[in-house]
Amino acid sequence: MVKKAERKMSAKASAGSSETQGLTKLGSRATYAFSAPEASILEAFPNRYPDRDYVITFEYPEFTSICPMTGQPDFGTIRIRYVPGERCVESKSFKLYMGAFRSHGSFMESLTNKIMDDLVAVLAPRRMTVEGIFNVRGGTHISVRVEYLNPDLDTVNSEALRRLW
Repeated sequence: MVKKAERKMSAKASAGSSETQGLTKLGSRATYAFSAPEASILEAFPNRYPDRDYVITFEYPEFTSICPMTGQPDFGTIRIRYVPGERCVESKSFKLYMGAFRSHGSFMESLTNKIMDDLVAVLAPRRMTVEGIFNVRGGTHISVRVEYLNPDLDTVNSEALRRLW
């Protein structure tokens, strides 16, 4: 039993050296009281396969924000799909970032675009889609989809990413 625990600790130490360097939220026991969503909440780690096109999907089904006009809560799901470049988003920082919208007053269209802008600023992905699928309110269902394709990609890579989607 002791040997198994030692192997786990050894594997953790070797894997964590470069991938987790600079991450401050993962494994932290600190409490967070973010009052506003900012890109600085998001953390990233190096993509070990930057030359390979693959899709990462995050889905946050407990998204809440506040209508800036009425102060009423808006509920929904935020879905993010991206092909990483040099960096990948760390999941705990993503969760904390999403939670920071809870008391934030913003229209659904604006906050979906803000999420895209912040993630692109931190990650510089090859391609990304952010979808906000919001619950019915006032008899109306609203969903917002924002697309990003890295403008620095050549035509061949751009077309390959379009096919991957």
